[in-house]
Amino acid sequence: MQALVIVAHGSHLNPGASEPTFAHADTIRATGAFDEVRESFWKEEPSFREVLRTLDSEAVYVVPLFVSEGYFTERVIPRELRLDGWDVEDWDSDGTDADHVALDAADVEKTVHYCGPVGTHDAMSDVIVERARSITGRDDLTDFGLAVVGHGTERNENSAKAIHHHADRLRQSGLFAAVGAVFMDEEPAVDDVATRFETDDVVVVPLFVADGYHTREDIPEDVGLTEDYREGYDVPTAVDDVRIWYAGAVGTEPLVADVILERAADAGADVAAAIETVRERTRTDADATAGD
Repeated sequence: MQALVIVAHGSHLNPGASEPTFAHADTIRATGAFDEVRESFWKEEPSFREVLRTLDSEAVYVVPLFVSEGYFTERVIPRELRLDGWDVEDWDSDGTDADHVALDAADVEKTVHYCGPVGTHDAMSDVIVERARSITGRDDLTDFGLAVVGHGTERNENSAKAIHHHADRLRQSGLFAAVGAVFMDEEPAVDDVATRFETDDVVVVPLFVADGYHTREDIPEDVGLTEDYREGYDVPTAVDDVRIWYAGAVGTEPLVADVILERAADAGADVAAAIETVRERTRTDADATAGD
């Protein structure tokens, strides 16, 4: 038997913080790829500390639904799961390369395949593209600029590395006229999105797991979409003669379920058929939405 555990931050203050986790878990559960699928949170129930005890499977794939490597993926989650012998050096990562490591969990007879965060997997670049296509309703975005938005913080340099990683990959892909990484708490600032690109259209995609205070309030106001988020804004909205297509948190895109499965597959889970199922379902759902 094999089980999947998706671990996420959750929130006591934002009831919508856990919604993407449950949605992606439901998508994966429907494929039947795992005998058991569980959601687990730092700030909600079920907790990191207790989740392994709820499983019958001896092989457990733990995938963090976090944007970047850092305090939670390197310290909190391994500690709460009681992973014997955990050493962050086992990931051999420079901030975006975390893959997986197999460890025994103390006081439960299980082998835990602990994976790197969803946000740094290369497949997340595909999710950003899908997010841009779904918000614009266009497959061809070669005339568009793309701004990948991160929080940024001096306390964790890996936070910015994840944003730059995907911006660099998408810049090299040639799918957009121009691609830039922008931040809320670092330079270059998200406030300057409208003046950073020479294109008439710019898609703004926040690399956040869930929509919350930052994506619903701060970023729309900082970009200039509205002076008061409570008044709403159009998509697109013209800012300094540039049409801004604001996509909201990338973690809410259904294709994220594919990235979770990719992480588990990299760690040895037998999920190839599930990956194809999720990709096909996501494409079908996206086509149906575009036709509305």
